Amino acid sequence: MLKLTLPLVFGLLTSCAHGPPLVGRPGLTTVQQAEMPAPTRVDLAAPARPYVIGPFDRISVEVYGIDELRRDIEADAGGRISYPIAGSIEALGMTPTELEVAISERLRGYVRDPHVTVNLIETVNNLVTVEGQVREPGHYPVVGRMTLMRAVASAKGLGEFARIREVVVFRTVQGQHYGALYDLGAIQRGAYADPEIFANDIVIVGDSPSRRFMRDLLQAAPVLVAPLIAVLQGTRN
Repeated sequence: MLKLTLPLVFGLLTSCAHGPPLVGRPGLTTVQQAEMPAPTRVDLAAPARPYVIGPFDRISVEVYGIDELRRDIEADAGGRISYPIAGSIEALGMTPTELEVAISERLRGYVRDPHVTVNLIETVNNLVTVEGQVREPGHYPVVGRMTLMRAVASAKGLGEFARIREVVVFRTVQGQHYGALYDLGAIQRGAYADPEIFANDIVIVGDSPSRRFMRDLLQAAPVLVAPLIAVLQGTRN
């Protein structure tokens, strides 16, 4: 069941004041609290899955019995690594075990029966997902204390058609799914605090269909010598 926090309740009440009442869908309930609960350590841990090497991950590589070939390596932006004798290897998407095999194959002919061990030293795994009407949607690291405004700023700010009153944050806490609706304008005015964002949260910035429609309309008729009237069917700001 999806629960919605108090900021969303306010949004629903505001919408009802300016249009037909909104009908809740089955399984949707509200909770009387000012903010979503913070995730536990279990929630912050990614679901169990094979670890694969990504850009800027740091790994250690050892060859049994050959100390000279021990290296701590950082993958480049494309997930490539460089290792003595083996040269450049496309490690992006490989598991440590797969990389061990790849390095071993490169070393054969130079090292007799190489036994390679690859271990993870450091990876960027605390990520927040920012989608919707932002300039650069994607996954961004949560470094220190992250807030909603900072998360949007990480995605290079709002897109052209962003609806600042319709910013949704999804979070899972102890198996319970939560969603909250925030108004960035109200946060900027100090109406309520900028909510904290945690790893694994999903932030979605809403879109304004009417503003998109007006842009397309003006592009179609760049020179207006008379009033331009269009019929909008069910489109609201």
